[in-house]
Amino acid sequence: MSIELAGFLRTTLPLDLSRLADFDSGRYGYVWMPDHLVSFWPDAIWTPEFTDLAEMSHSPHRYLDTFTLAGAVAASTERVRIATSVVDTVRRHPVMIAQAALTLSHLSKGRFILGLGSGEKTNIAPYGFDFSHAVARFEEALQVIRALWDADAPSDFDGRFYRLEHARLDAELYDGRPPPIWIGASGPRMLALAGKYADGWWPTGSDGPAEYATKLAVMTRAAEDAGRDPSSIVPAKMVVCLLGEGDELREMLARPMIKSLGLQLTAESYRRRGRRHPMGDDWQGIQDLEPEFPSRERLIRFFDEVDVDSILASVPHGTPKEVAQDVAALHDVGARVVSILDYSGMAGQEFAVRSAQKVRETEDEILRLMGGAP
Repeated sequence: MSIELAGFLRTTLPLDLSRLADFDSGRYGYVWMPDHLVSFWPDAIWTPEFTDLAEMSHSPHRYLDTFTLAGAVAASTERVRIATSVVDTVRRHPVMIAQAALTLSHLSKGRFILGLGSGEKTNIAPYGFDFSHAVARFEEALQVIRALWDADAPSDFDGRFYRLEHARLDAELYDGRPPPIWIGASGPRMLALAGKYADGWWPTGSDGPAEYATKLAVMTRAAEDAGRDPSSIVPAKMVVCLLGEGDELREMLARPMIKSLGLQLTAESYRRRGRRHPMGDDWQGIQDLEPEFPSRERLIRFFDEVDVDSILASVPHGTPKEVAQDVAALHDVGARVVSILDYSGMAGQEFAVRSAQKVRETEDEILRLMGGAP
């Protein structure tokens, strides 16, 4: 089976929509749009002391609203499918998610995909949202969304987190079909929910082929247990990688922003590779990051302690041809849609200017190896 590419559209300022024509050219099956209030880079690292990228942008947290931008993308394209990757069900009430997704489905003439997840602490805790019972809340939000889309009369719902009483969403589905729901999931409970409810699936984190296959198997079993056809669920993967030749990689890995990639990896992912995470045995990666944590002092200690070989062991790296081979291994175990996110641009301005071309070359090699749109 051939593979489909997904383009990645940054939702930060300065906003750049210049690639929409390319995304809509037929080369890409999807355009993925993240939904954040803040990034995964602590404030203490976003200074000229650590990166010259801070000279170009005063903050890494200049995010715009993803649903609003998705409307602009829908109005400016005709063929590419548009997906949020992913909206969490803590910051947005499921009724409003259901209405927004339905609106975008009509704007895009059925091309919109609602990507959902249970959330990350960094986008939730600073704003006073309740992050407790996130997975249980997520499942109930899914049930509310589906109930509103499926109902032909006002809906009642009496749950632990949400309550509807004669609630209505009378705008009809576009072409009679609800927007597909793709779920970001890695843990066993979320994978089970993906198997039960999802039309597509993303794992979070830096899974290699073996880990990806294991999680796909868990989701597949959950789909079968729910009486669903697992082949109806599209397996996808955002491939975070470091693109560069050997000398270039070594130079990147000396830069603090590249070393900070280790902060996004969990202690468990380190243990699987026979290593110990410098942030401790309970470190949960992106779930433990906040704009003001870690502190500058802790980050400096982390940069001294981090083993860059651990980063290389966790993410695909090398030339476009080498990374394409890693993607081929993911495809062999079931991935059908991939987006290439080159982290090397975070090494600094000199690397950032070359990143887009390296991603293009990687995509070309992927298409050559596995087939797909020209």
